[in-house]
Amino acid sequence: MDGSVENKVRKILDELRRDGISALKRFSIEFDGFDGDFRVGKDEIINAEASLTQDEKKTVEKIMDRIREYHKRQMIEDSMFISSGSIYGILVRPIERIGIYVPGGKPLPSTLMMVGVPARLAGVEEIVVVSPPKEGKIDPRILFIAKILEIEEIYKLGGAHAIGAMAFGIGMKKVDKIFGPGNQYVNEAKRQVFGIVGIDSLAGPSEVCIVADDSAKREYVMFDLLSQVEHGEGSKAWLLTTSKDLIEYCERNIEIPKGWGEIEYELFDDIERCMRRANELAPEHLELLVKNPLDLLKMVKNAGAVYAGEYTPTSAGDYFLGVNHVLPTGGTARFSSVLGLWDFVKRISFACVGRDEFMKNRYLGIAMADVEKMRNHGKALEVRE
Repeated sequence: MDGSVENKVRKILDELRRDGISALKRFSIEFDGFDGDFRVGKDEIINAEASLTQDEKKTVEKIMDRIREYHKRQMIEDSMFISSGSIYGILVRPIERIGIYVPGGKPLPSTLMMVGVPARLAGVEEIVVVSPPKEGKIDPRILFIAKILEIEEIYKLGGAHAIGAMAFGIGMKKVDKIFGPGNQYVNEAKRQVFGIVGIDSLAGPSEVCIVADDSAKREYVMFDLLSQVEHGEGSKAWLLTTSKDLIEYCERNIEIPKGWGEIEYELFDDIERCMRRANELAPEHLELLVKNPLDLLKMVKNAGAVYAGEYTPTSAGDYFLGVNHVLPTGGTARFSSVLGLWDFVKRISFACVGRDEFMKNRYLGIAMADVEKMRNHGKALEVRE
């Protein structure tokens, strides 16, 4: 992270803490070019829906149905077991209030679908949406999706000050956890407020790694590479292949416009070496464009999402398959996972111990309390009869 970005964000967050709503209004004028009511009114939501065509609305509704159908299989419930007359387990409870940041410069309504649908399935009751306004308005598709999700708190706020407003409760009730991607200022603000609130991740530029053999259709590979680097500067695509002809075709036919990301080509003797390299990269998206893609699944160790076969391009996963496209980037797939219902719940340890088991085993706790010199820990066990 550029030190100047870190310092600028810290200054914004400090001013928000100190000056509250007046600082939020200043930053809204300075960064969003907006001087008005932050909260979106009901009339705006109604007008937004009316501005969309029936086809646009049906597209959104069908995609949301597919996301819902996929994610409902991730439902997590309490788990309990009985041992020696005692009950142990895990209680699963939804996070009460979350905030979703939806980028607005190049509007990404799919972000709200991918976060909002599993949040509702997980049982989150209060959802706040913030998105930077463009000419004083939020993209109508974002407002329509919010309506379907029964989200009434929507704010015209972008950038680091939007993250601060959600984290500190400025102009709104504070949230418990923040979700959604953004630029480097949004990312840095999320990093700095972590601990005050939870965050989903620190998402970096988009990535795809394609593992391909001689059977891969060259045009498919070419456009799958281009579809990721068009995300912009910093985005990355790798082609790991056993086919020299495929690399030469892509190099000959691909011209990357200024402001896009970059593509790297690596030639290997066999697919196993391609897979080892893919695991080293731990990419956000891993495409398997080989003759028998399912045979490679056992070799996958690190990836945000795996898309197998020629009819599973990354762009399909981004938009309509129903799988979640909020994924770990920058090699963090080594220890992080795709967004799912588990990100919207808390797991709470539970125990209800019977007297017989307690009396039989308390000597273990007394012994450890003695080792750690925690006298009253031991006493709390000894006094029970």
